Amino acid sequence: MESRFKNGVAVAALLTGAMLAGPFVPAAHAQDAAREDAASADTENRRVDTIVVTAQRRSETLQDVPVTVTAFGAELIEEARIQQIDDVVTRTPGLSFDAFPASQPRLYIRGIGSSDRGAAGDPSAAVFIDEIYLGRPAAIAFDAFDVERIEVLKGPQGTLYGRNVVGGAINVITHRPELDAFDAALSATVGNYGRLDGAGYLNLPFAEDHALRISASSRSHDGYVENLYLGRDVDDEGTTSARLQYYGEPTSDMRIHLTVDGTRDRATGSANHVLELDASDPLSNFYSQNFDPDVTYGSDPGYLDRDTFGARAEIANDFSFGTLTFLASYRDLDYSFRYDFDGGNADPTSPGFNGVNIGGGNDETSEMSSQEIRLSSLPDSEIDWVVGVYHYNQQVLRADILELDSALIAPIPLTEIYLADATLDSYAAFGDATVPLSERWALFGGLRYSTDEKTQHAFNTDSDAPLRGDEFFDVTASVDFDAWTFRAGAEFQATPDDLFYATVSRGYKSGGLNDTAVDAIDAATPFGSETATQYEIGQKSTFFNGSMTWNNTLYYMDYSDLQTSQTVDGRNITSNAGKAHIQGYETQLVANPADGLSVSLAYAYTDAIFDDFVEGGVDYSGNQISRSPKHELTLGGSYTTPLVDTWDLTVAAEYRYASEIFDDNNNLPPEYRDPTHFLDARVILDNFDNGMSVSLWGKNLTDERTRTFQGGFLGANFGAFNPPRTYGLTVTWRH
Repeated sequence: MESRFKNGVAVAALLTGAMLAGPFVPAAHAQDAAREDAASADTENRRVDTIVVTAQRRSETLQDVPVTVTAFGAELIEEARIQQIDDVVTRTPGLSFDAFPASQPRLYIRGIGSSDRGAAGDPSAAVFIDEIYLGRPAAIAFDAFDVERIEVLKGPQGTLYGRNVVGGAINVITHRPELDAFDAALSATVGNYGRLDGAGYLNLPFAEDHALRISASSRSHDGYVENLYLGRDVDDEGTTSARLQYYGEPTSDMRIHLTVDGTRDRATGSANHVLELDASDPLSNFYSQNFDPDVTYGSDPGYLDRDTFGARAEIANDFSFGTLTFLASYRDLDYSFRYDFDGGNADPTSPGFNGVNIGGGNDETSEMSSQEIRLSSLPDSEIDWVVGVYHYNQQVLRADILELDSALIAPIPLTEIYLADATLDSYAAFGDATVPLSERWALFGGLRYSTDEKTQHAFNTDSDAPLRGDEFFDVTASVDFDAWTFRAGAEFQATPDDLFYATVSRGYKSGGLNDTAVDAIDAATPFGSETATQYEIGQKSTFFNGSMTWNNTLYYMDYSDLQTSQTVDGRNITSNAGKAHIQGYETQLVANPADGLSVSLAYAYTDAIFDDFVEGGVDYSGNQISRSPKHELTLGGSYTTPLVDTWDLTVAAEYRYASEIFDDNNNLPPEYRDPTHFLDARVILDNFDNGMSVSLWGKNLTDERTRTFQGGFLGANFGAFNPPRTYGLTVTWRH
């Protein structure tokens, strides 16, 4: 199967190149020039917007970078209300996540991800904000207002980005201060479920070469789910974010960028439901099933409190031999989450009566800091290159709490607390270069050495009883991991509008330690590192005088020692599977076929299969890797027409489809999710009354309700659902 796929990749590359590229000779140049001269002015006006990305740690247009990237520009982020990480995920084929709770997202890119939230674990797919790595799931807290762009890099990022990530990366790039103009904007939103949002920014140049930019936002809505037992709603939101930036150019060669930011969340806990029952467990007889996503009966509304603060400093100076950049960051996280796990109560007269009442959550405090020094080529250098060193430190104190109140199990309420105090020191040295061989050919490659040192003190001695384990334990363990990773490839500019590339890249994620262990031996036994080697060919083309772009990618990935997370008796346990392979195809098309009309299509096929995986004496080889839909499709369209004076009216819609997925690697019911269909739309009246715009928008217009989380424990499958249909009105003013 592997050889057939690789041969198919090679043949497809040759055929695609032959059909689209053609001979690159002066005659072709003349034909291109003639076609451009013949193109009408309205075709020129329909050119697809150019998006600049920094996927290779330098500014390049999306069509010129030999990397598979899905990018969202500032205009789309604002109009489509891309505000949080889940908005990015649902609009990116090949990217999925587990959102339970939404404040601790677990990302999967091209089938690679991890459910491990332990204090000594790492994400397989990472999020960066302005090049700063967010190492804890609960630290992924940002509001995408006043963001310049969001980039999704797919596949191993083996050489260039922060801590080495094996699956891919989401890069959020905020809008930095501008030196040459005063700028300001305000936005207010009202909507159903009591939604009330506000946001604004102010750009203040001063002293000729200096500027400040202040951005702030507030988002709130009432709960999406009604708790009929408590007579109130749950699953609400209350988030406030602020960011202050300074940017200056004290000399013609020096640039200084300083940022401080913070986010505060206050909300109720997630709304859980009793779903399928495990007939083999006698406890299943004591649950009341509830498949209504709009209703819950939990005895406790729970809470979600999160405060995160960060500071970032970047200083860059141009010398005759290159640009020296120093980048440093510090981030603090204080997080606490409680929820009613079973979504029921102990009242026998209630429709949500459960004889087994389960609750709990997490408490976490984390400190993360990083320093990077890199030397890179100047913009006019013939060879693009970068070398650097990187250090990341993380300190995490995390509690995993289970509360059990059931006379069927014990005569008194019991609480179990797993505590883990973990420290990580990560060091890396890296280099990467792109070397042109001719006007059409270039080679690129990079190498990185990473080493990770982890220490964890894990114990459950504060518990009333070891409910999920076999014994009390108090264990301190230290582990070290290191790896060489790389990328290498070639790019071929077949015509001015057609780029072809081929790459091989390897990513690595260090191993770790479980903090919800069964016993002392389990707590001291690490799980190993995982590696992924990806082979990829791609094509990026522009057609019809720039009014259409079409990009295609084929890839094959060898995935070794992958870290798999399984829920076992309420514990999240990470271990290493043997091998897996992931192969797929992705395509992105954007076209402006007529004045004011824009259409887009993105599709991802992901075939993620275990080749060698035996766990607990059961052979899962041949199974689909969890949370990896085979098919994902996004269709979008918008039409803009002028009204009076400068007024514009835009109508836009987006449809998203994902095929079935499994939430567990055993690929057995009930942990299965049906295919999903989502539809968003908006109507925007723009450019009226001195910079005003009004947007009437709706998300999930068909009111699709699908499970965003599910897991079995004590005789039942428990789960939560995605938000219902929401809509609102947004008014924006720009100076």
